[in-house]
Amino acid sequence: MASMKTELKKAWQFLRSTEFWRMAVLWNLSILYSYLMLFFQRFLSLSIKHRSGTSYSYERASSCTSEDVVPLCVITGATSGLGAAAALALSKRGFYVVLAGRSRHLLLKTMSEIKRQNEKALLKAFQVDLLYVQSILDFKNSFQLWLQGSKMHPSLQLLINNAGILATSSRSTSEGYDQMMATNYVGPFFLTQMLLPLLKNSPFPSRIVNVSSFTHRGVFDVRVDEDTVCGKRFVGLDQYPCASIYEYSKLCLLLFSYELHRKLSLENGSNKVTVVVADPGVVKTNIMREVPTYLSRVAFTILRLLRLLQLPEDGVNSILDAAFALPDTSGVYFFGGNGRTVKSSAQSYDTKLAKELWATSSNLFLKSQIAIEGVTSY
Repeated sequence: MASMKTELKKAWQFLRSTEFWRMAVLWNLSILYSYLMLFFQRFLSLSIKHRSGTSYSYERASSCTSEDVVPLCVITGATSGLGAAAALALSKRGFYVVLAGRSRHLLLKTMSEIKRQNEKALLKAFQVDLLYVQSILDFKNSFQLWLQGSKMHPSLQLLINNAGILATSSRSTSEGYDQMMATNYVGPFFLTQMLLPLLKNSPFPSRIVNVSSFTHRGVFDVRVDEDTVCGKRFVGLDQYPCASIYEYSKLCLLLFSYELHRKLSLENGSNKVTVVVADPGVVKTNIMREVPTYLSRVAFTILRLLRLLQLPEDGVNSILDAAFALPDTSGVYFFGGNGRTVKSSAQSYDTKLAKELWATSSNLFLKSQIAIEGVTSY
């Protein structure tokens, strides 16, 4: 009874917050807008394609493997939901799947479940916590050592930055980062930078898939200074703007994706690294675990009635579309499954903003490396 009263109190407090109504109104409008774009594209795509050769859907490659190289994939947030669903699907396509997650217990449990459904699955698990730069560096070093000791080609073919959280209270890491910004954007940026040499070393085209969200459409005022990107600006506020930070982190991931796409497109080389974004839509995962139980249940029920809620095995389709799109596909935003794409928000294509974010993020990356080297040398 006491726990029920506590949950009801939490629900009532959250219900009265600005962030709840931002999620309830703005997020629903954002997902409906994305589906509305798909609806119009369905009727306009044939005439547009006829006039300009432009298509809003992409075919999946029949094969992304090589006779000499077993394709290797790293998936973050692989212990549940979309990450686990993607790991299973990729293992069935012949990938050697590296599952990256915080909990060793959950990693082993996920591996066991995948093996139950696919006995031939090639799997390896590593612990990594995207909250901490040292943990990301340790993962990179352990991964490279394992790769050197294996008989596989010293390269990576697919990186899926899937990990993400929705925190409802302010928490900072020991390195001074807001936990949501660290997990959803800063960590994936650092990890991608560390693994990029392995992706470039692939004997055939490799790919980075960043998992974003329709919620990025709710961001109107964008700042990309260090205090905002690392989340220090949100510390000490009377109310933690959880919905706003989540939206912002997903927009940052988009800006980063498109800027990396532009930078890689300018590089010469036969083995191209492409960057694409996947938006799974609304999926029933444990990302809402910090939202009061009663409210999350009501939200899922309404979304199910509106036929907007998907299970992970369905929501993963946009991620698989992104992963298996033809090798020359890059800089696009997959949404809705069946190889379909839509335009992300206008702000996400702001090249000046993307360059500024890249500079800020790179500076944070450099500072973190210097700090780690200083501790190590000491």
